Amino acid sequence: MIDLRSDTVTRPGDAMRAAARDADVGDDVYGEDPTVNELEARAAAAVGKEAALYVPTGTMGNQVAARTHTDRGAEVLLERESHIYKWELGGLAQLSGLQPRTIDGGERGTIAPADVHAGYVEEDAHRPGTGLLALENTHNSKGGIAVAPGDIDDAARAAHDCDVPVHLDGARVFNAAVAHDVPANRLARNMDSVMFCLSKGLGAPVGSVLAGSEGFVARARRHRKLFGGGMRQAGLIAAPGLRALDNAGRLATDHENAHSLAAGLSDLDGLDVQSPETNIVLVETDEPAEAFLDACEHEGVLGVPFDEHVVRFCTHLDVDRSDVERAIGGVRAALD
Repeated sequence: MIDLRSDTVTRPGDAMRAAARDADVGDDVYGEDPTVNELEARAAAAVGKEAALYVPTGTMGNQVAARTHTDRGAEVLLERESHIYKWELGGLAQLSGLQPRTIDGGERGTIAPADVHAGYVEEDAHRPGTGLLALENTHNSKGGIAVAPGDIDDAARAAHDCDVPVHLDGARVFNAAVAHDVPANRLARNMDSVMFCLSKGLGAPVGSVLAGSEGFVARARRHRKLFGGGMRQAGLIAAPGLRALDNAGRLATDHENAHSLAAGLSDLDGLDVQSPETNIVLVETDEPAEAFLDACEHEGVLGVPFDEHVVRFCTHLDVDRSDVERAIGGVRAALD
């Protein structure tokens, strides 16, 4: 079976398993786990921030960031198909009492400065005001679009002009960095906080990181505890995360495999394939997405539905070029 549902399906290799087995550990709630402390320091440096906080999931990282930046009742500006708004169970409202104000970012999911100024609400006696701008890079729902550094900077500057902090959902920010041939800290440069996942393209079995200033992370640590994310001997799962940071340099291979997959699928009748920028391939199908995926699974290929006639395939650490060729053959068979 070629599993292209997500880059979260990777399995830890021998080196990651050995790292977990041999990890030096302590109680992280007391700040005494040396492996977690090392991971947080390295992760902060990777995105150019003063400090970082290890969290179990990317969703928790995003939600902790929102809670830390804002007061209850505030509005959060974000793209209408962003992960925070679309895929996190209404966490802004449920966990922090925040109100989303969505922006249509168009085909690329990009928020322009004019969008920020148009969406901004000043606090007064009747309105809570805008408390946060949340950006996303890469943009998952748009097919792994890698938003350009300049576009990210422009949106952040517009928010800062209004004294609004900016959080980056950078679950796959290292993919975006590779796509634009810049370091990840360039994309995070004007962000007040950034979250990235160790368990996606980087291949760790669990974990994400939330980074920002020392003061922000100190406050975020309390909110992580509030949301149930205080962990004890977490070095056992942080150690594979340290190994995962070393995998950032190989993400270009995933992008190349995604391009090969897209090229092969685009030759098949009944499919309209979006050219990938990173490791996500969106495919529009003539038949309903669920029926198409059922046929693909019968031929040994897994994907996920993204819309009634759109499916997503995602390349990752456990997929090589031969797997891509087999997947193309499987999809071809599914269409026959």
